[in-house]
Amino acid sequence: MKLNPDIVSLQSSTSVEKTIIKLKDSLIEDGITIYAQIDQQAEASKSGLSLKPFQQLLFGNPKGGIPIMNANPLSGLDLPLKVLVWEDNEKKVWLSYNKFSYLQNRFDLPPFLIEKISAVESIFQKVVIPI
Repeated sequence: MKLNPDIVSLQSSTSVEKTIIKLKDSLIEDGITIYAQIDQQAEASKSGLSLKPFQQLLFGNPKGGIPIMNANPLSGLDLPLKVLVWEDNEKKVWLSYNKFSYLQNRFDLPPFLIEKISAVESIFQKVVIPI
């Protein structure tokens, strides 16, 4: 797999399922809304295809996202925020998301708007750290 400098991938110490549960609980505890959870492995199976464990979470907080969309409506292409929790060929589990500097540069956003939403990175770090 080719590494992309605009994507952060943090290795998790638990399974995809346990990581996504811990992530959802942590986001909700921090007042962040979960808009959707997509189990891509289950969707693949419904279509007669196979996929390693792979879940996607769409989440956000209007107080952070709406000012960004007001600054540049095209940012709605990447909002709400998304995070992937997936298993690689070596059975390692990863939590992956776009770098916030990528979003800032992609939509020419002022730093103070990105600072509001990038605080979620501390939650990502806590989720992947072994207990």
